[in-house]
Amino acid sequence: MIDYSHIPSPCFVLEEAKLRANLELINSVQQRAGIQIILALKGFSMYSAFPLVRQYLSGATASSLNEIKLVNDYMGVKAHTYIPAIRDDEFNEILERSGHITFNSLSQWERFKDRAKNADVSCGIRVNPQYSEVGTDMYNPCVPGSRLGITRDLIGDALPDGIEGIHFHTLCENDSFTLERTLEALESRFGDLLHQAKWVNMGGGHLMTREGYNTDHLVQLLTAFRTKYDVQVILEPGSAIAWQTGVLVSTVLDLVNSQGIEVAILDTSFAAHMPDTLEMPYKPRILNSYHEPVAGKPTYRLGGMTCLAGDFMGDYSFDDPLKVGDRVIFDDMIHYTMVKTTTFNGVNLPAIGIWQEDNTFRLVKTYGYESFKDRLS
Repeated sequence: MIDYSHIPSPCFVLEEAKLRANLELINSVQQRAGIQIILALKGFSMYSAFPLVRQYLSGATASSLNEIKLVNDYMGVKAHTYIPAIRDDEFNEILERSGHITFNSLSQWERFKDRAKNADVSCGIRVNPQYSEVGTDMYNPCVPGSRLGITRDLIGDALPDGIEGIHFHTLCENDSFTLERTLEALESRFGDLLHQAKWVNMGGGHLMTREGYNTDHLVQLLTAFRTKYDVQVILEPGSAIAWQTGVLVSTVLDLVNSQGIEVAILDTSFAAHMPDTLEMPYKPRILNSYHEPVAGKPTYRLGGMTCLAGDFMGDYSFDDPLKVGDRVIFDDMIHYTMVKTTTFNGVNLPAIGIWQEDNTFRLVKTYGYESFKDRLS
């Protein structure tokens, strides 16, 4: 049990034991299916936890040169790289630091293939199977006009010379049955090309650490696919690694009544510190609260500390009235949330800490004026 009185506010707190439990489950799937599961930095880039991640996962995927450097420096491996559009002035360094590169388009491949063929790197192409069950268009890479991956009509009967892998990513916190239907769509369009590939990267969105996920079905599905096409299968889940592994600790700074609505203003920000709650959108869960208003209980609309009018979240009820200084603990805030924070309005970024397996707290990093200033000029 975390003792929140020992933790600064606001602060992201990773629970080390929960991260290990997720990694053990993921490694079990990896071993049973005979595949490779790697860390996706776009979902979890907390490099202070990478020593633990390295005990279970042997690789990581990056989508920028900066993420690639983080993989090299703190995972100790070359990156699996996918960048939607690669800068020419960065390509040589990307090439040097990557073990796999997935190109987003045939035009990108044509532009860089001569340099890539002379390097010690395995190259792939991202494909669009034109099937996705993601309900939010912002996260759906298969919507008409998507810039992510090529459709079958753009490629002939053979993979381009030098292309060894096929990469798709069409899931977002989905289950193995969604993957099964996605693979049916992939095979119907790219089945002949799959037989030509050495590896298939199935991207992220495989939420195998969520309660109720059928990992046995996932293992069966991946084993059958790997055997059928004689390929190495790679998964790069974003959310699954750090799913339900930590919180964002915040504090009530002020309480106001706004035209009959009780509002609690916090020392954190939905817009700056939890932007995914507004862009997805979703309503985050708060420990020891009611997710929806309950008649007769103290109810508050929670607001952030920035001057943005829309920096607020829906109403929550509590057993007792909130007071200035009370802690408000947002659950499941480690994956994706932390990597999207900003210093809008000059608000400090939340601190980052780890609740260790020996039930002690380690403060990893704090932020102040220099962090804000360094983003500007």
